[in-house]
Amino acid sequence: MVATASRPPLHTADDVVLVDAAGSPVGTAPRLSVHDADTPLHLAFSCYVTDGQGQVLLTRRALSKRTWPGVWTNSCCGHPRPGEGLVDAVRRRLVDELDLEVGEVTCALPDFAYRATDASGVVENEVCPVFVASTHAGSQITANVAEVMEWRWVPWASLGQAVGATPFAFSPWSALQVPLLDQRADAWV
Repeated sequence: MVATASRPPLHTADDVVLVDAAGSPVGTAPRLSVHDADTPLHLAFSCYVTDGQGQVLLTRRALSKRTWPGVWTNSCCGHPRPGEGLVDAVRRRLVDELDLEVGEVTCALPDFAYRATDASGVVENEVCPVFVASTHAGSQITANVAEVMEWRWVPWASLGQAVGATPFAFSPWSALQVPLLDQRADAWV
């Protein structure tokens, strides 16, 4: 489906939580100032939403996104605000990006971290726990066009095959996360 809601860009004044190599908080910094060629390690999250029928919600990043515009990725991702719990941040971003309420939210990959450089030279450098959230088939989704240009439900097995065959069509974090999640898919698909 194509994104339909026009809402303002999100998080223009948010701070991110800076972390050390062990993932412990060491400070904060404005989100927009930390994403550059020398991005410090900071806390983020990824979330994959499932429908209880073996499908997962994928989103395609808006072309206006500063990094990895137009690529397919997980259902949503973001940064917790200082003092905000990760599950609360996941729920907040799902509403911000997709106007989607979810049921259970489970941390599937608590220790995931990655570093990747976009073609523009901007570096992502994140400790990024990966969550799986559940909703019911047919849930109403209204994507924020500043964040998401397109979305669709796909069978989990098809996602794994697509990432394996064309990893360049996906965000680098999703290309790394999907095979790891696939190893544990029987627990949540």
